[in-house]
Amino acid sequence: MSGLSGKRVLLIISGGIAAFKAAELIRLLRRAGCGVTCVLTDNGGQFVTPLTLQALSEAKVYTELFSLTDENEMGHIQLSRAADLLVVAPATANILAKMACGLADDLASTVLLATDKPVLVAPAMNVRMWLHAATRANMATLKGRGVAAIGPNEGAMACNEYGPGRMAEPAEILTAIETALLPSKKLAGRHVIVTSGPTHEPIDPVRYLANRSSGRQGHSIAAALAELGARVTLVSGPVSIPDPAGVTMRRVESAAQMLAACQAALPADAAVFAAAVADWRVANTSEGKIKKQPGTAAPSLELVPNPDILATIAASGPARPRLVVGFAAETDDLMANAQGKLRRKNADWIVANDVSTETGIMGGVENEIHLITAAGVEDWPRMEKQEVARRLAARIAEALSS
Repeated sequence: MSGLSGKRVLLIISGGIAAFKAAELIRLLRRAGCGVTCVLTDNGGQFVTPLTLQALSEAKVYTELFSLTDENEMGHIQLSRAADLLVVAPATANILAKMACGLADDLASTVLLATDKPVLVAPAMNVRMWLHAATRANMATLKGRGVAAIGPNEGAMACNEYGPGRMAEPAEILTAIETALLPSKKLAGRHVIVTSGPTHEPIDPVRYLANRSSGRQGHSIAAALAELGARVTLVSGPVSIPDPAGVTMRRVESAAQMLAACQAALPADAAVFAAAVADWRVANTSEGKIKKQPGTAAPSLELVPNPDILATIAASGPARPRLVVGFAAETDDLMANAQGKLRRKNADWIVANDVSTETGIMGGVENEIHLITAAGVEDWPRMEKQEVARRLAARIAEALSS
């Protein structure tokens, strides 16, 4: 698998002889772990069949704008929203002209007009069509709108002419897709500490105090920072999810162990404390399993405060990271408690979220956060935790580069 694993491409195949190369492009994308959904124009269907594309992509192929089943749920909108990148290969002179003029007379052109995602085109046409002033003007318009292009290459054409107009080879298009989808290494050379998951505070050798944290948010943040080129030390409590790729793992159980691991990982440029650390631990843990005795009362547990990891690392001093980000998971008075935490802990940012049972956030796959900084409060919409992580990583990169 490559860095494209988990990414999604909407491949639009228009009507040119180079459409046969779409099959190889799909194969390369799937081998890289990238999901592919195909939109095939009527003219594209003259060169390659929906059955071939479906077999290679392992996904439904879309062809009709006025499909009663697909458009019942506004399919042309959903297709673009579900993708990370739209790729037009081959991009004929006709579809480039439609894109430049904002026409939407079939499914492909309607999807392209309705999208808010990045678009990459791989032009393919006769050399005279490519060099025509209208095509040159259309390409200039599209590039001015942020549309990326790969090719065309120079070579022999199916029409027995020679010159620029050949669609780029699938391997070249794959490289362009990687460039478009993979984030730049804005955090190269930076070290970031991330905490994740719950802590387990022992009662006896078989019992402990814990919470419902899954570690998904912290692990996603670590992965997103690593994608941006950071050297990431992930200090994680006990979780059942896989380790993120490209990070240094430090596995711990208790809050005291988590603090020690964070201190050992210093110095760092930034620290993100996403772990749900237990506030309390048992003062005197039992060396043996506490047995339930008939007729006796349940044992009393004396609790004492755990070390405050966020406040300890955020305290002023030469070892303090330049940017310290804390999390506030609350069930009541979310904003007041989170803003108070920002001040008390000497943090730079607080990521506040409501973890009341009805939200499904604690242990779930989505999150809805409020980013609190010295500049104010940003209310982010509810989204998958991976997307929260990417946005937060981008903000961290921006802050460290300023």
